[in-house]
Amino acid sequence: MIGIAVIGYGYWGPNLARCIAETPGCRLAAIVDPSSAALERARSRFGSTPLLSNWREALARSDVDAVAIATPVRTHFAISLAALESGRHVLVEKPMTETSAQARQLIEAAQRRGLTLLVDHTFIYSGAVQKMRELVSTDELGEVFYYDSTRVNLGLFQSDVNVLWDLAVHDLSILQHVLGSPPTEISANATRHIAGAPESMGQVTLYLANGAVAHLNVNWLAPVKVRKVLVGGSRKMIVWDDLEPSEKIKVYDRGVNVAGGPEELYDLLVSYRIGDMWAPRISTAEPLLAEIKHFTDCIAAGAAPITDGRLGLQVVEMLEAASRSIALRGHPIALAPLRRAS
Repeated sequence: MIGIAVIGYGYWGPNLARCIAETPGCRLAAIVDPSSAALERARSRFGSTPLLSNWREALARSDVDAVAIATPVRTHFAISLAALESGRHVLVEKPMTETSAQARQLIEAAQRRGLTLLVDHTFIYSGAVQKMRELVSTDELGEVFYYDSTRVNLGLFQSDVNVLWDLAVHDLSILQHVLGSPPTEISANATRHIAGAPESMGQVTLYLANGAVAHLNVNWLAPVKVRKVLVGGSRKMIVWDDLEPSEKIKVYDRGVNVAGGPEELYDLLVSYRIGDMWAPRISTAEPLLAEIKHFTDCIAAGAAPITDGRLGLQVVEMLEAASRSIALRGHPIALAPLRRAS
């Protein structure tokens, strides 16, 4: 039985606590939050679980084997490093850290001690993303041309990260998992409309090594909530609408056929292929439950998680590059290949 302490009981912490309590082989060892109101909410749901106001108290308990960190991004590094140095496995909310240097330090600390480090990129564990990865890897779509994502809503404003670090972070991890092609350049723009708050809307363009282009549109000031991704290929196209109650993934047998070649530029004939649409069956299992089960399985087997520290590092590197591009008003920033932690 793996005892896991949840550190942070604000927005995401209650979901982590519930899924840990519901996962076989797991025990909710403690809930930590400096807010007495948050601990009272936890008491009403998990009355017998120890409630602590300081995360260091959790690391002092012998029945805590791992921690799940759902605190502000600026605290991720210090808590994660202390947990790893105390011999605890770590699940840390996305983004992994504020800087890539911090992310590399966490990876090295986990490797030295043989500990599991999982970054909470929850969408990777969803049935929709797993199905998209399957369709791409089996060449169902043909050559992938583009990935286009819209993630907009009204709020929630974050205090310590901008809209890219809050919303675009999802697609940066999904891109790597589904397409498997690293970005070579990134360009980004973002603007702030609320005084004293971080940037609230932004656009990111990534140029991938396989020739595909990804475009991400994120916004905290939209009148409606939209979570939609389009992946276009030479044979078929995918539409993923995460707000659909059913048929979240739809595959369209549509595209263009071109007759002729570059030497016959003025004789090119373009025809449109309009075929069937089908909605494949996808797993309805809750992604966070699947992630917690995967975390415990990796701890037991000593295996690397799907969303390990290296994926977390790559996402942070892309966010850093996007931030540099914003400062240069959209100038493309070259991305070096992900360096392996030694």
